[in-house]
Amino acid sequence: MSQMDRTRERLIQIYRRKAKHYDVTARLSPVPGYPVRAQRLRAVQALDLRLGDTVVDVACGTGLNFPLIEKVIGPCGRIVGVDLTDAMLAQARRRIEANGWGNVSLVQADAADFDFPTAVDRILCTYALTQVPECAQVIAHGAASLSEGGRWVVLDLKVPANVPRWVMRVATSPVRPFASIDQWILRRPWDAIDAAMRRELVDVSWRELCFGTAFLSAGSPSSRAVEGGPQG
Repeated sequence: MSQMDRTRERLIQIYRRKAKHYDVTARLSPVPGYPVRAQRLRAVQALDLRLGDTVVDVACGTGLNFPLIEKVIGPCGRIVGVDLTDAMLAQARRRIEANGWGNVSLVQADAADFDFPTAVDRILCTYALTQVPECAQVIAHGAASLSEGGRWVVLDLKVPANVPRWVMRVATSPVRPFASIDQWILRRPWDAIDAAMRRELVDVSWRELCFGTAFLSAGSPSSRAVEGGPQG
């Protein structure tokens, strides 16, 4: 088994243990009082959703973003939720059934291997992409699938620069179970995400949130990319 496969298996096992209580623990992560819901709302607002849109929620987990998206796209829209872990998707399915949503489909897949549908209107990934070593590849594949006027939005955590140690602990605590903090910091996945967004998209925005412990980035496909269609 390769190192990549071992990393994926570790993530699956961790999220299987967390799945049942994830909705509760997510409200307390990375620390109690951290504005997770407010940041999720900002990310969904950055999608600039329209009635009837098709939205891919990458690493959707238990579907915490679904209600915010459904509120705008309505029953004529569509959500495709993608996640690596079966147990997280089982919780997402319960959420779908409890709300009676008939326009949400779930796919178990690694984000790096997911085959994006064509002509997607919006793509969202919250608090997950920095854990994917192939994050730039995910952004490129998603960008190639976007329709004209589409939006790719990423919300995630990062290490702030030149801040007190307690802020650093807040920024790194969510990834401690999943990866070596030292490696995560050295890899600086937020820089790779920023570079990929600017390379694959146009009109890219980047905002640091909560003292630099999180970022929100959004962009749209260029007209040339849309005309050329998905590149695989």
